Amino acid sequence: MTSSLLLLLKGPLQSWGDESRYRTRATAATPTKSGIVGLLAAGQGRRRTDPIEDLAELTLAVRVDQSGSLLRDYQTAYTGKKTMLSTRYYLSDAAFVAAVESPRREVLEGLAEALRAPAYPLFLGRRSCPAPPNLVMGVRDLPAEEALLRHREWHATRTHKKERERHVKLPIYRDAAPGEAGSVPRQDVPLSFDQRHRKYGWRNVILSSFAEFDNELGRGDDDFFSAVVSA
Repeated sequence: MTSSLLLLLKGPLQSWGDESRYRTRATAATPTKSGIVGLLAAGQGRRRTDPIEDLAELTLAVRVDQSGSLLRDYQTAYTGKKTMLSTRYYLSDAAFVAAVESPRREVLEGLAEALRAPAYPLFLGRRSCPAPPNLVMGVRDLPAEEALLRHREWHATRTHKKERERHVKLPIYRDAAPGEAGSVPRQDVPLSFDQRHRKYGWRNVILSSFAEFDNELGRGDDDFFSAVVSA
């Protein structure tokens, strides 16, 4: 039986770097596989030089409960007489539910236990973005996509719900099956976290379905607005 570990990724700031150029540190619009694997590895106490193939092989699906807004931050570093300016991007007030899938329930239970009492601090992508205390929501005996569809709590703020339509559709992105039509490649599969030679492989991601909710606080339905805020 396939099972899934549900994780709540919600906080003031998140930053899921999947593409950085020189002094610009970008963030993806949704959590990366490298970020989730790093979270799991930190909980277990793995060092950057330890193998991570078993974690990278786990299937990942992510539901966008609140997409948040893009925040840009300028940072200055002084190295001797030289001043260096870097730009970092974050997602502000975003909320995601991630499902990590495995055919072995005991593996997921072990990961959940590690995340509840982590060996290292847990972050939502970058070190300046701490994970919430209610990160772990438990293991479900369902595939990742189905677990997200059946999770009937919408983790958005009251303010966000008032801005949304009365019937909302929360997009679910998951690892695509080989050759699955409509998938998009992402180079965010960690092969090594070793700082001397970090390596990332490719995976295909697909927008597979939508979790639908009735929103009593919402305004009139607007399909265009819904598509924009859910992206």
